[in-house]
Amino acid sequence: MEELRAFPAYSFTTQQRDGKSFILDEVRQKWVRLTPEEWVRQHLLCALKDYGYPRGLTAVEKGFDYNGRTWRADVAVFDSKHSPLLLAECKAPNVPITEAVFDQVARYNAVIMSRVFLVTNGHVLHCGVVDKGSVRFLDSLPAHTEILIP
Repeated sequence: MEELRAFPAYSFTTQQRDGKSFILDEVRQKWVRLTPEEWVRQHLLCALKDYGYPRGLTAVEKGFDYNGRTWRADVAVFDSKHSPLLLAECKAPNVPITEAVFDQVARYNAVIMSRVFLVTNGHVLHCGVVDKGSVRFLDSLPAHTEILIP
């Protein structure tokens, strides 16, 4: 898989099975198919860990209901009271981050109501903070301690 500019280089445990690549997802504690989107998601999970986000409060492909359908958020991080702190949408490296991607994460966040949301394709990472109904965009991923509400 290709190097992703938005993240440092990380080391992963991978294996081949029946001609297909798998990666060990340490959050879900299971082997998952290594697709281009999964490659981005695994890099994001490592970056979140580096920024102090607890793995025990991190959910991958978290299901939720929206308009009568079940949707899955790529990554959601919760605080110690299980309130959503961060919502992330990952795209494959060849998928541009467009307004449609922001609309998708905004729809998800209208239900989940996390304080921070981000979108990434591994080459770019856009992060915003929701504060009193308005959104403030950040230059980089904030540390876990920066987004905790006292």
